[in-house]
Amino acid sequence: MAEPRALGQGGGSAQAHRQRPPGPGRGRPGHPGAAGRGARGSGRRGQGHGRRHPAPSAGTREARAGRPGRVAAGQVLRHRRLGGEVSEGRRPRPVRPRAPRPARPAGESGNGAAAPNPASVPSPAAPPSPAAGPDRVASPGPAAGAPSQVLEVRFKGLRSDFFAFSGVPPLTEREYVVVEADRGQDIGWVKRAAAARDLACEGGCDATGERAVPLPSRRVIRRAAPADVLRLQQLRDQELEVRRRTRELAVKHRLRMKVSEAEWQWDRNKLTVYFTAEKRVDFRALVRDMARSFRTRIDLRQIGVRDEARRLGGLGRCRRELCCRSWLTSIEPVTLQLAKDQGLSLNPSQISGACGRLMNCLRYEHAVYTQAKKRFPPVGRTIRTANGRENVKSWDLFEETVSLEAGDGEVRTIPLAQLKDERRAARRAELDRG
Repeated sequence: MAEPRALGQGGGSAQAHRQRPPGPGRGRPGHPGAAGRGARGSGRRGQGHGRRHPAPSAGTREARAGRPGRVAAGQVLRHRRLGGEVSEGRRPRPVRPRAPRPARPAGESGNGAAAPNPASVPSPAAPPSPAAGPDRVASPGPAAGAPSQVLEVRFKGLRSDFFAFSGVPPLTEREYVVVEADRGQDIGWVKRAAAARDLACEGGCDATGERAVPLPSRRVIRRAAPADVLRLQQLRDQELEVRRRTRELAVKHRLRMKVSEAEWQWDRNKLTVYFTAEKRVDFRALVRDMARSFRTRIDLRQIGVRDEARRLGGLGRCRRELCCRSWLTSIEPVTLQLAKDQGLSLNPSQISGACGRLMNCLRYEHAVYTQAKKRFPPVGRTIRTANGRENVKSWDLFEETVSLEAGDGEVRTIPLAQLKDERRAARRAELDRG
């Protein structure tokens, strides 16, 4: 017959129960919780429904109580470090300081024998630079991969940007290069090239000699191969079909816009289309149709009539190539006051260019007229001359003559130098009378 289980042990053994020391609430005689625990133990746990964890060993109990003790075999104590300290009730893990390893002499192999190693033999010290001294530090050499050139690269439609180049040999003007572009690569030709060291202090440097103007963030990837230039020419031929297809889609969506130019990026990751319009155009539906047709990223840009004439080119009233296309780097505003200051006709058909706006050449001689007006008396002013008081009717800049009108309506034209002499003599005579 099997031995009956102890009261309140559940699935545990009586021997394990006897190893547990008496404590508060654990059946100690005379403790008010003893009867309660015995009663509860005779309930579900006494029937085998409860689950009891195995009793801890003596070493574990001593470690929990904060007293040193031995750890039972096969038992692992987990230590947790909190900010360099060990939590309470845990045994600290001993940390042994590691002794520094002695340095191995140069040329000594792993087995202790000295092996000849020319690379490990220190080179003789270089003589100090005459510029270096106790109060002066020699400047370091150029960093590896540092850009050696700053290039202005020109693209289609007079579009240009600056790039940095660090390869050898240096690039020259009119040479095609592959550069970093928006989400890809593009190709253009070098318009201007300058050494990076020559631009180190462009715009001014501080006392330390550091670069005041940063170098361009985008770089030249490589020189363009003949196959790259041939592919670029093929893309330029395809842009004519792009403009035709875009115009058809604009008519389909009933958009009042004029497609003026298209430009493929060299890697075909982006297609830029330029157009002009009198009012704001909602081209979102047009962009979706163009993306389905050309299967690339579409960039629609609205430009003005001046920019359109600059991109397309043409001949002006002087039978020469448009200034904005041939040599002007930027377009300055032109007002009607420029024509008034120069005494030109105010007829729009005579002072307007191919774009329908005022010609850029109205600014070329405006500064000369401004300086010349300071030498002539203002038109409409009454001045004292040898003939008395006369009114300035007009003057001619190129002939350097002045037209004067007397009080009786008589008009005479005299050189500017003679007018100055008469005014000087009249002023002297007035001072003598006074």
